[in-house]
Amino acid sequence: MTSQKITLTTPELHLISISPIHISELLRVSLRALPYLDYIHVRDKQLTAKGQLEVIQQMLEAGIPLSQIVVNDRLDVALAARAMNVHLAGHSLPVDAARPLATGMRLGRSVHSAEEAMQAAADGADYCLFGHVYDTFSKPGLPGRGLAALTATAQACPVPVIAIGGIRPDHAGEVIRCGAQGVAVMTSLFHAPDPAEEAQAYRKAMQAAWLERR
Repeated sequence: MTSQKITLTTPELHLISISPIHISELLRVSLRALPYLDYIHVRDKQLTAKGQLEVIQQMLEAGIPLSQIVVNDRLDVALAARAMNVHLAGHSLPVDAARPLATGMRLGRSVHSAEEAMQAAADGADYCLFGHVYDTFSKPGLPGRGLAALTATAQACPVPVIAIGGIRPDHAGEVIRCGAQGVAVMTSLFHAPDPAEEAQAYRKAMQAAWLERR
C-alpha cells in the first residue's frame, strides 16, 4: 500500500480520444497539441484488440512517442505494443490483477470517489483519473460530482489525481487548486479551432494555479 503522498513536479495534461476513433482526426489534434500534452489516451470500446493496436502503430509512425501514448482498458494491447502506459476503467481488469503483468508500466485507474481512489492506490495504481467533475455532454443527465468531491479525493489519495469531465481552460486552475495534479480533456481539443492554442490555454492555467498552491 502506498503510504507516502506522491506529488508530480508539474501538472499533467491528458488528451482522451473520442469514440469512435477516426485516425486522421486523432492524429491531426494530437500532433498539433503534442508540445503541450503529457499523454494521449487511445480509448474506443468498439475497437477490437487488433484495431487498437493498429491505431497505436499509426500514431507511432506519425511521430507520437510511445512514452506519451496510454492504452486504455486493454492490457493485452498494451503488452503487445510494448506500451509504457496503461489505463484501467471500472469495467477493466482490477488493478491488483493487472499490476503484476504491467511490470514497468505507468498504470492508471478511473475512480469516482475518495474510497475508490484509495483502494486503487493500495492495489498498485500510479495515478487516478477522477470524474466527472462538471456537467458534460459525454455524460448526459448525470450531474458533475463537483469540486468538493474532487478535493476530498485528492486529499485522501496518496497517488496523483487527474481531474476529468467538462473541464474548460477557465476551470483548469480551480481544479488544480482543489488538489488535482492534472487535467484530462476530450471534446474541447477536438472541437477547438486551434488544438495547440487550446492545449496551451489549459497548460498556462494549470501552471499558474500550481505555482499558487506551492
